[in-house]
Amino acid sequence: MQELYSRRRAAAPPWPVRRGLTRRAVPLYHVGMTVSATPPPSVAPALLLSMPQLDDPNFRRTVVLLCQHTSDGAWGLVLNRPTGTPAAQAVRLDPPVSKDNGLELWVGGPVEPERGCLLLGQDPHDLDAVQICHGIYISGSAALLRHLLEQEKPDRTRLLMGYAGWGPGQLDAELRESAWLISQVELDLIFDVPPGEMWEAAIRRLGAEPGALQMSPGVH
Repeated sequence: MQELYSRRRAAAPPWPVRRGLTRRAVPLYHVGMTVSATPPPSVAPALLLSMPQLDDPNFRRTVVLLCQHTSDGAWGLVLNRPTGTPAAQAVRLDPPVSKDNGLELWVGGPVEPERGCLLLGQDPHDLDAVQICHGIYISGSAALLRHLLEQEKPDRTRLLMGYAGWGPGQLDAELRESAWLISQVELDLIFDVPPGEMWEAAIRRLGAEPGALQMSPGVH
């Protein structure tokens, strides 16, 4: 498995370049990025909650951690799509991992499903880790992955394959069409609420009832 561990329309892949991201901060724009005189406001970091009119099976009833949103596009990670596959069986590390500690593989999105990253709810003290927001880190380090797989199952840790990506202006258009609700990032929702309940729980935390959400013209 290569580092990092070896379609919704995609923005540039978030790994390994990590444009605009640093270990402790996430600037909205980076030096050299071409932006308009009035760039769209970034809503990242945030949770995106899909609305019924988002007519894409990859995102039906999904909760997406929006990691970056600029005039160049946006990318994020789907949070509530477990695969049921043990991570130790799915990754290709040399030498192979010697045991299965119960860490599960999750679908992070339909773009580049062969690429993966670790989502962590605490600072892993790893030089390759990137802080998305308070209490949320991602890492593409194969060494960190091996360390986590060869110890007891770590809390608030997920291995996700693939990501969700949007080209320039695409997410902004979907937001204008009410394809997504925007919510603040909450660690307990991400790591403690069962994935099958996460979408409805997130909707209710906004004060709405999932069954009362209104359809508008579809977004494909």
